[in-house]
Amino acid sequence: MTISEPIIRLAAKGDGVSASGRHVSGAVPGDAVDESGTIMPGPHHIAPVCRHFARCGGCQLQHADDTVLADFVRDRVVNAARGQGLEADEVLPVHLSPPHTRRRAGLHGLRTAKGAVLGYREGGSHRVVDLAECPVLHPAMAALLAPLRRFVAAHGPKGMVGVDLTLADQGVEANLANFPLEGLGPTEAALDFARSHALARLTIDQGYGPETLWEPEPVTVTLSGVPVSLPPGSFLQATRDAEARMAADAAAWLGDARMMADLFAGLGTFAFALRQGRKVLAVEAERAAHLACKVAGAQSGESVLSLHRDLFRNPLQLAELNRLDAVLLDPPRAGARAQVAEIAASTLTRVLYVSCNPSSWARDAAMLAQAGFRLTKLRPVGQFRWSTHVELVSLFER
Repeated sequence: MTISEPIIRLAAKGDGVSASGRHVSGAVPGDAVDESGTIMPGPHHIAPVCRHFARCGGCQLQHADDTVLADFVRDRVVNAARGQGLEADEVLPVHLSPPHTRRRAGLHGLRTAKGAVLGYREGGSHRVVDLAECPVLHPAMAALLAPLRRFVAAHGPKGMVGVDLTLADQGVEANLANFPLEGLGPTEAALDFARSHALARLTIDQGYGPETLWEPEPVTVTLSGVPVSLPPGSFLQATRDAEARMAADAAAWLGDARMMADLFAGLGTFAFALRQGRKVLAVEAERAAHLACKVAGAQSGESVLSLHRDLFRNPLQLAELNRLDAVLLDPPRAGARAQVAEIAASTLTRVLYVSCNPSSWARDAAMLAQAGFRLTKLRPVGQFRWSTHVELVSLFER
């Protein structure tokens, strides 16, 4: 008699895990797996929507329905907190970004004997999956896959090139990295490509940073109603819907705070969302993003003030923090240990923490908890749909 056991959860990398602790690739909760490893699909196991699934490294969970996806996102965040001895007073419903909403993507291209391939890398490999479709990308970006492939085939160098796409107010911005344009012919071809496909901007990085080749009008991204200059390579939240959800949470949780700082502010994604009725100090280390936020802040009414500062090397100090009613921080994946230590020692009573890494967030959260903060609200966010990448927005109070 064949003995099977149920799959009860997903591991951090997307494998199904049975009650006995067995990891089964391609299984989801509700499935069963027998001794030979054969998966018997359950009610939450669905057909992947993309022909490239299982090869492409961009998605790991297209075989899971939205119930499983939401549970996975929530559990990653909640379990990270519990690993540091923290329990949230309120865990809000998970926000999942829908398909076809991703507004930035980093692809790889390679010229071949038969043309070119363009896409994401295979999981655990440097091989490029030649994308015929991508159900996570915004349609305006997905429509460029085939034309970009043809351009790489005609004008690409021998080695691997990077193709970064971002959806701006004016359309799609494309940056081609490791892509030398030698001579007038290839340069004119690149300009023709940008013009015929109505690119908002085309930049070429030949090893010295992005150089703008085509930009018919200044490229912007609108953040909470404020058009902000979009420097090449700037960070944006992956989807507009997730950005709006996190910004709305932050605005609601700030309450009557009137003086606040947005730390690791980037272009001002949260600063502009929170400016109504408040003074917001937007602190950012990357100079181009800081300058873009500074100009937009001046044009939007002076309620957002910008400070150019590396918060890893020079975090806001106690005297600066103690003048504020609240802070919001959205650090890189490594977290913000030095800045959180200063916040913990300050007189602040309200901290909003947005994170793209539950592990570093939980470590920083434990430091806040030791200083008397309570994790009062927690929203798990899955804006990288069908991937194992998880984000969150949280509120700490004391």
